[in-house]
Amino acid sequence: MATTGNATSVINELIEINNDRVAGFEKAIADINSENIDLKELFQGYAEQSRKYGQELSAIVGSVEEVETGTSVSGTLHRVWIDVKSIFGGSDRAGILSEAERGEDAIKKAYQNALTDENLPFDASETIRSQAIGINSAHDQIKALRDAAKV
Repeated sequence: MATTGNATSVINELIEINNDRVAGFEKAIADINSENIDLKELFQGYAEQSRKYGQELSAIVGSVEEVETGTSVSGTLHRVWIDVKSIFGGSDRAGILSEAERGEDAIKKAYQNALTDENLPFDASETIRSQAIGINSAHDQIKALRDAAKV
């Protein structure tokens, strides 16, 4: 499928934030202690989800343009914040889930913004819309776990 330059830019931004999400969840997985072991499995599933989404998006632009393989500045800041939090003992369940939700807020917003782009080809728009459903579901699950942990 051919994509316009603007559409390719939008898709590459989604690839970047999915890469950020993978890296963020992998960092969180590495820092989670044994009392929150259930979060490791959840976060591994979401990291795999973003790997899959990145591959799907790469297939859309890969034959036409250069595919983004890096991470975004905001995603890098997100991972640094996780590092700082773990250094200062913010590894309680509610804290982990609050930070995960913050990351999910960012990717959810990126998908919402992408879906407003009128230059996206129909197939790209449908892929992004389908992925947005999964992102929204992940966000809602993490938010519900965070709310339960605050009680």
